Amino acid sequence: MITFVIALGLLIAGYFVYGAVVEKLFGIDGNAETPAVKFNDGVDFVPMPAWRIFMIQFLNIAGLGPIFGAIMGAMYGASAFLWIVFGCIFAGAVHDFFSGMLSIRHDGASIPEVVGQYLGNGVKQFMRGFSVILLLLVGVVFILGPAGILSTLAESNSWPALLQNKTLWLVVILVYYIAATMLPVDKVIGKIYPVFGAALLIMAFGLLISLFKNNAPIPELSLETVRNMHSKADSQPLFPMLFITIACGAISGFHSTQSPMMARCMKSEKLGRRIFYGAMIAEGIVALIWAAAAMSFWGGIQELNDTIPTLAGNKAATAVNLICNTWLGKIGGILAILGVIACPITSGDTAFRSCRLIVADFTKLDQKPISKRLLVSVPLFVIALVVTKLDFGIIWRYFGFSNQALSVIVLWAAAVYMAKNKKNYWIVLLPAAFMTAVCSTYILLAPEGLKLAPIIAYPSGLILTAALTALFFLRAVRNRT
Repeated sequence: MITFVIALGLLIAGYFVYGAVVEKLFGIDGNAETPAVKFNDGVDFVPMPAWRIFMIQFLNIAGLGPIFGAIMGAMYGASAFLWIVFGCIFAGAVHDFFSGMLSIRHDGASIPEVVGQYLGNGVKQFMRGFSVILLLLVGVVFILGPAGILSTLAESNSWPALLQNKTLWLVVILVYYIAATMLPVDKVIGKIYPVFGAALLIMAFGLLISLFKNNAPIPELSLETVRNMHSKADSQPLFPMLFITIACGAISGFHSTQSPMMARCMKSEKLGRRIFYGAMIAEGIVALIWAAAAMSFWGGIQELNDTIPTLAGNKAATAVNLICNTWLGKIGGILAILGVIACPITSGDTAFRSCRLIVADFTKLDQKPISKRLLVSVPLFVIALVVTKLDFGIIWRYFGFSNQALSVIVLWAAAVYMAKNKKNYWIVLLPAAFMTAVCSTYILLAPEGLKLAPIIAYPSGLILTAALTALFFLRAVRNRT
């Protein structure tokens, strides 16, 4: 329990201390006119209250990521606490802050356009396609997942046969996605998200109380436990697998596609740390709580590893249901259902909305007329409907790597921005280099990657990281003006 309490304190302190450092080094201009004010169109550029933007941003980037990822990451042991805390403070929150603030500095531009400003036109073109594909994968994952859970729930409770039909739920969710993608941001997302965001926080707070109330046997961090405790340690090495498994609770490239949406709604740059850095810290706290709950609910890490493979269906979702129903009672059961159904849906709808904005940005289509929104959105949903026919497991595996790879590109762009503006680029360079090592090693080593032997994969990942770092110093630092 001591390790958990210290970790929780570090995350909170990280917001006030390191968050303030990042804000100062970036250089906030409280007098600058923000895109929300400058381009207010009543659709995507809409000034909103700070608290509402925070709740939307929190749910945008969170959903079930910090829950499912933390549960699966907990199988590696207490090392997961280290990654959540230090990954969130020094990498994830920095990544989210820069992706949002750079969007504000570039008139609310989507992330491919921002990256292109600092890494060149070639990278911009790649990012346009890469981001659209990633967001479509996210949208499809969060259509299939909730639809499957709803049909199973209907079957287990003997609801009418019609409600047991997965295709019906796919259509219902898709119709909602279309509405959330097309309508002004303050009409659907701005009203629903704060409610679901609050529910997610209440669930986490309830579990936090339960951890203390039940004197949960949360593992302590020590020389003995800071190792790979996964039951399949040989095929699931701590590095890089843990850093891909726990993404949303530490760092996630998907967040960079969401931050520009809120950058178009902020009235002042002074809100940047609270909304972007702060929402990521809140997500880290949620991930920390769920990792601790998973490690202790069944009695320990070994027991967690023994139990997870035996759970039915979506193993993480089943674990959420068991933990909430046992520790939080009837209210917990309701929150669990809300979490595993509503939270992924609220990640999917903004994925499609972000996808529309990215396509609109590079095609220069004004999104105020609804006809132009339809022109962009309809093809995206047709493609998504086709992709739902693919195997869910395959889609999820490639989403995991693509997600972290996107964070790498965004961090390098932010490092170049800082170097060109003669600011302290180390706060972005270090996480950029680390995540480069993680992603390059993963794709070389993983079963869904090149499946190379560790003796080849690890040195190759380090060499690639060193090469990109050297290129950064040669071009961005030496040539800055």
